[in-house]
Amino acid sequence: MSNFYTRIISAIVYAAIFIFAIVFSSDTYIGLITFFGSVCLWEFSKIIKLQNAVLPIISLIAIIALNYLKVLDTDKIIYLLIFCLLHSVYLIIDLYQKNYSNRNHFLKSFTTISYLVLPFLFLSFLPFLNGNYQPKLIIYTIIIIWTNDSFAYLVGKNFGKNKLFERISPKKTIEGFIGGFLFSVFAGFLIGRYSGILTVQNWLILAIITSIFGTFGDLVESKFKRQANVKDSGTIMPGHGGLLDRLDSLFFLAPFVYLYIHYVI
Repeated sequence: MSNFYTRIISAIVYAAIFIFAIVFSSDTYIGLITFFGSVCLWEFSKIIKLQNAVLPIISLIAIIALNYLKVLDTDKIIYLLIFCLLHSVYLIIDLYQKNYSNRNHFLKSFTTISYLVLPFLFLSFLPFLNGNYQPKLIIYTIIIIWTNDSFAYLVGKNFGKNKLFERISPKKTIEGFIGGFLFSVFAGFLIGRYSGILTVQNWLILAIITSIFGTFGDLVESKFKRQANVKDSGTIMPGHGGLLDRLDSLFFLAPFVYLYIHYVI
């Protein structure tokens, strides 16, 4: 079987599992996100050569379970969110540093928890609006991500001349980014116009957040891989690489979308 058909089949299976878990129930969604997060933690630990990934994985499972069981005080979640957002901003700023950071075991563990555990926490509870599970929130967010990635690729491939971040991701272009951004905003407009969830203005803002921070999420993961001199985070998805490669945009932007949906609107 050619790599092209392998990629298609792998993508269809991945999308089918993801969408089924989202629409079936809140329990299946949170369960799948917990599983995906654990796999991503395992893959990331291999990239940064973290000797023991068990603690971050246990931390992810525990913190999602505690929040799901309403053990965590929701008023205190904002402090975790602020910390997570600050670390994400730090990783974005670090993209502009030419030298790679050397991390000891403590910093590797800290980075793993800040970069993955907390974002997956906010991703798991992103579609809960006013205490009610709204699966369409996460589905539409994923549609915007796919729109951004697809049109960034198509526009970049056909019209891209100026590199966006050549040192980290040689194939990304400024033209591709603009193309993905514009089509994401258009997708956000259509979703706001016909979804019946949130307003058009809110979806336009969410599309902007998704396009910008989704792109940064992809670049941040690319820098980690480039530092480790690896092409893919894993092999769990034939033709695509690892789960971390597929979810890097989604979990990175999740805290920013969570902030807007739960604290701004």
